Amino acid sequence: MNASVARKKIQKKFKIRGYTLKVDALEEILSFANRFQGAEDEAIDLLLDHLQYESQKVGVKSSIIDKEPIRRVISSLLEADDAVEPTSSDTVSSHATIRVIDAFLVPKFHFDPIKKQFYQHTGGLSIHGGSSAKSALYKGRYLLLFQRISHDQHFSKPAFDTEMSHYGNCEIAPIQSLVGQTGRRWVMGVISQFEDGHFYLEDLTASVEINLSKAKITTGFLSENTIVVAEGEMLLDGIFQVFTCGFPPLEDRDKSLKLLGQHDFFGGGTLTKEETLRLAELEKKAVNAMFVILSDIWLDSEEAMGKLETVLDGFEIQEVVPSLFVFLGNFCSHPCNLSFHSFSSLRLQFGNLGKMIAAHPRLKEHSRFLFIPGPDDAGPSTVLPRCALPKYLTEELQKYIPNAIFSSNPCRVKFYTQEIVFFRYDLLYRMRRSCLMPPSTEETSDPFEHLVATITHQSHLCPLPLIVQPIIWNYDHCLHLYPSPHTIVLGDKSEQKAFKYTGITCFNPGSFSNDNTFVAYRPCTQEVEFSAL
Repeated sequence: MNASVARKKIQKKFKIRGYTLKVDALEEILSFANRFQGAEDEAIDLLLDHLQYESQKVGVKSSIIDKEPIRRVISSLLEADDAVEPTSSDTVSSHATIRVIDAFLVPKFHFDPIKKQFYQHTGGLSIHGGSSAKSALYKGRYLLLFQRISHDQHFSKPAFDTEMSHYGNCEIAPIQSLVGQTGRRWVMGVISQFEDGHFYLEDLTASVEINLSKAKITTGFLSENTIVVAEGEMLLDGIFQVFTCGFPPLEDRDKSLKLLGQHDFFGGGTLTKEETLRLAELEKKAVNAMFVILSDIWLDSEEAMGKLETVLDGFEIQEVVPSLFVFLGNFCSHPCNLSFHSFSSLRLQFGNLGKMIAAHPRLKEHSRFLFIPGPDDAGPSTVLPRCALPKYLTEELQKYIPNAIFSSNPCRVKFYTQEIVFFRYDLLYRMRRSCLMPPSTEETSDPFEHLVATITHQSHLCPLPLIVQPIIWNYDHCLHLYPSPHTIVLGDKSEQKAFKYTGITCFNPGSFSNDNTFVAYRPCTQEVEFSAL
């Protein structure tokens, strides 16, 4: 590759991730990439992934990179992957295809309802947001779905006076405009409870008390704080009588991407059309790629560890080993709260897990290991998103598996062109407890299918009231599901389930320590294989 072309490509890739390179750093990267003739792109991507992880681990906030951090990362890569050998280009390629995006690194976007376009948030985001951040959380969710429904032909304003339903067109009316109106109207808003037993529908203009006693509802869990589209009419007492109530319709992923242009909502950087086509071709060839996903790995349980070793033994002798092992919490059978006093032994148990993995040389060399904390794991708080497991606990494991990745909950993974979201939370139980009325059984009676419909239509991983599950106000965007990802993995202690909904593959791997279940997933074909011991 021509040196000037290579420099421009490196600068572009780093700029996409938010980095600015000094000249000496650029030369270091160019020298590293030249080691891998024909695989320069993969080598640069791998370097970027590790630089991003190292920066997060040591808390580096500067976006201007000099040669020292680049040298450190290159040195660790050359040691870990034996990259000085020409044959290692395949290793670099296979590792670079999997990109892990920490929730706290997901870019934030705001929607301007006047200009009808998104713009990226600039500047830092405080963990402890002011009171305005809480209202901005709901406003952001509402505007995200409002711009989505404005593209739907059934709810957009008709160009001519044509009927689009039995009661006229389905154009969404502002709640403020309901005053003094007669006849049926369609409105969209957040379900709120301002006083006990009285529910309101609220948009950016006003709020109105609603009566759901006669409402026909669609698939999904209807709870407080969910955003709904409702058809009804104003009664003389000022209450909006709802006849039909459901979630805003989904938007096809390709349509969303076309409308968003070059905005990177998922994280990990935008790709040119040529790069996307190249990755798509490589993805078609990666038919043997497989992710093994296990939830509830109790390190303090001898029985669970024995069964995990059996699983590792089984994959060690396979002709093609899995590309990625995803270990979802909880990593302890007891909640790591204020009454938990065994952190030193938990640290040693993580070390024992590292020793167990290292005893399987093929897995250690060719597979990657991703650790995502559960709701009861050690951490600064129980709010979402949760940061990665504390370094104190994981240091012993990293001595054996230096390339182990410890990420946030939720966590995002890019595999070639595939976008996969991992979320470890006992969501089904919480959603059913928070439901305002029993879900419709017209289409399905399966609770997991209702759950999938809820989070996909809400474009949010956890649309629960904040009093049930607190969320960091400034980081609510980390839980957004827009544009729709290819796959959503919902680690839940309930039974194994899989459901393909409007092209989105959703599944729960089950609880490994409780019922010995896990999932083998092939991302290229989106094939979910339930497994159990």
